[in-house]
Amino acid sequence: MKFSVKLPPQPPRGLLLKSLNQLCRIIVPILFAAATTAYSQSVKIGLLIQDSSNTSAIHGAELAVRMANEKGGLNGRPFRLVTRTMEGPWGTGSKQAVDLIFNEKVWALLGSHDGRNAHLVEQAATKSAVVFVSAWSSDPTLAQAFVPWFFNCVPNDNQQAVALTEEIYYKRKYNSVAIISDNEYDSKMSVIALLRDIKQKSKDDPLHFQYEDYRNDINGLIKTIRDRNPECIILFCNPVISRKIFSKIKEGKTGITVYGSFYMLNEAMLTINELQQYDNLLLIPSYIWSGQTAREFSGKYEDTWGELPGMVASYSFDGMNVLINAIRIADVPDREKIQEALKKNKFTGVTGIISFDDMGNREGKPFVTQLMNGVPIPEIK
Repeated sequence: MKFSVKLPPQPPRGLLLKSLNQLCRIIVPILFAAATTAYSQSVKIGLLIQDSSNTSAIHGAELAVRMANEKGGLNGRPFRLVTRTMEGPWGTGSKQAVDLIFNEKVWALLGSHDGRNAHLVEQAATKSAVVFVSAWSSDPTLAQAFVPWFFNCVPNDNQQAVALTEEIYYKRKYNSVAIISDNEYDSKMSVIALLRDIKQKSKDDPLHFQYEDYRNDINGLIKTIRDRNPECIILFCNPVISRKIFSKIKEGKTGITVYGSFYMLNEAMLTINELQQYDNLLLIPSYIWSGQTAREFSGKYEDTWGELPGMVASYSFDGMNVLINAIRIADVPDREKIQEALKKNKFTGVTGIISFDDMGNREGKPFVTQLMNGVPIPEIK
């Protein structure tokens, strides 16, 4: 017995294409509208960086945003990073901050740049009453302006100075100290803070050498310092200059202890191999980095970006997470509520427990520690 099945006639090819086009005309606008709505309803956070080479700050902040969105964002609304650089003539930083605030309508600002630009951003944030968290500048005068919208994730120069003088003069009991600094703004602020604290402690003035006086003769600088026989050296120069001087000190096998600021450890200006040259040799002021949190972050960062995170990435990651945490507590785009959440809450980040005093400074007492992979050695639990 034979069975036959009669199939319905196939529609002409032209009719199929016509139907498909009609379907696309219906579905595509719907999908586009949904995507546009989600985009417009995203929670924007502005990131201001020194220049386009500072990818570490972007990567740290972006990783924090990705992880927050994996956990549902803000009640289903995704967080979105909006980045601007401060490259260009003086004043560009202020214009970029204004653009983020008024055109992009960001909920808050994160900064990873020098102290001079931080003041420009602080002024813009103050006029518009938007929260500004600094994740790199250690300029203490930023908080001394008594701006309620400013918060700092890093130890400022005054806090670092106290940590250094206590370590050098009281713990190590050194009496003869040499400082090497350059003429950059951030270096000058670090020197001012340290000299003030040394004077308050009634200690002898340290030897002070300007890099610019020995620009073409670093060997001569090291010889001059060695002839004066200080017990330790403190470096307050930009990362590239500091590394050159540090290398010469170690080449000379002087055995002298070298201190510095986290400002030296900018992975946007130094390679990871160059940063690792400081491991177990350079001493810097730092908070107690959280062991487990730091290790988990380092692993995720390396998996995502193919390299280990440095100081810039770590503070950018923490600064962004501090803002995301505050925004979640506020739950609405109310700048005063976000500010209040930042003032009242503690956050455990890579760089330790983060909370702020009434002036926006990070609370806690930094201590002097060694480095591993160019960052402070995390606590071991």
